[in-house]
Amino acid sequence: MMMIWTVRSAVTAVLAVTILGASVGMGSLPARSEPVIDITKGVVEPMPIAVPTFGGANPADDQLGAQIARVIAADLERSGLFAPIDERAFIQRDVTSDTLPRFQDWRLINAQALVAGSIKAGAGGKYSVEFRLWDVFGGSEMFAQSYNFTQDIWRRAAHIVADDIYKRITGEEGYFDTRIVYIAESGPKDNRQKRLAIMDQDGENHQFLTNGADLVLTPRFSPAAQDITYMSYYGNKPRVYLFSISTGQQEVLGDFPGMTFAPRYSPDGNSVIMSLAQSGNTDIYVMDVRTRRSKRLTDHPAIDTSPSYSPDGTRIVFNSDRGGEQQLYVMNADGSGVARISKGPGRYATPVWSPRGDLIAFTRIYQGSFYIGVMRPDGSGERMLSQGWLVEGPTWAPNGRVIAFYTQDQRGRTQLHSIDLTGHNERVLKTPMDGSDPAWSPLLSKQ
Repeated sequence: MMMIWTVRSAVTAVLAVTILGASVGMGSLPARSEPVIDITKGVVEPMPIAVPTFGGANPADDQLGAQIARVIAADLERSGLFAPIDERAFIQRDVTSDTLPRFQDWRLINAQALVAGSIKAGAGGKYSVEFRLWDVFGGSEMFAQSYNFTQDIWRRAAHIVADDIYKRITGEEGYFDTRIVYIAESGPKDNRQKRLAIMDQDGENHQFLTNGADLVLTPRFSPAAQDITYMSYYGNKPRVYLFSISTGQQEVLGDFPGMTFAPRYSPDGNSVIMSLAQSGNTDIYVMDVRTRRSKRLTDHPAIDTSPSYSPDGTRIVFNSDRGGEQQLYVMNADGSGVARISKGPGRYATPVWSPRGDLIAFTRIYQGSFYIGVMRPDGSGERMLSQGWLVEGPTWAPNGRVIAFYTQDQRGRTQLHSIDLTGHNERVLKTPMDGSDPAWSPLLSKQ
């Protein structure tokens, strides 16, 4: 049986968590003019925002409040849409969720928005985090909320607050309370060890899920973010596995006679779609995860692979060389109505449908360079977002506004990156070792 990394119990303890209690509205004042970021307009000037320490009743609570404020500010800054103001510039330092800000003090340092929060200790090691989002120049409250949490998951509480702020100002769902599963790589170029790993979107709470004894590839989250499907070579035989994050257990999805490639969940989580190579031919199959019965969707002498469902589950995008060169095709979920959508020169691969349904991300190889791009489901509006010696494997943040992918240099070193849909704000996602094949989870706070 394939070995699971020995810290499995720690993985379960760290990741199988929920925010405790219900959120409680804190009332609001009449809204005046409010700062808004229109993220549909390409490059925007980051909004100056102040996130002071969330005050507590004692020094220990103050320390926790400072940590939460730093995580919120870091989340917002990484989005490229916000410019958190250095706390050394703050004039008012005693602002909390229970006090009215001295707006003139915040206007003097050019803060357009202010996040004023408090940490309050409760019984049984529980805490509440309360915050108010203020429009500084309008002098009005934009949003207020309270969450209960236990200290071991304070980072999740901070990510959820950051998501609230992002949504209130941009009008779009946030993506900070999420995780990324990926392949952690180490070793020389010709003998890489590849382990399944998982982390928060900011690189914290990192855990290995397998021990590296067997090669693992293409991990993907289930819609509920509690299970992962991936491919592994156990005994040099490729198999598709299911890994349960809540229990740390893994099982073989199916023992197929040929090669299996690129497994991915359906939007309802009841099926896994993949490519199977049988009798020298590679086609796309779908398997019911409950009955383990499979059905072939394509029947063509070409290589059909890398399938990805539309968010409503009615269509599938995949790549195929049936036209003589590797291109992108869309078909109905039952395999009918196959139509080519990619139109440019070069080869196209690894298509992934956006959670919003409006775009498909892909890898393009043209004249010796690799690109990460997007196009509409009908093939129109193609845009390249990033280029490199090797850039590959796009995956969408759950709000459909940010894409993660990986790069590889000529020495074989791999690294995770993220970029927004404007093609700007490209950043390295920190990992303790090389990383490839990222997959972004759904928003955890919506489970």
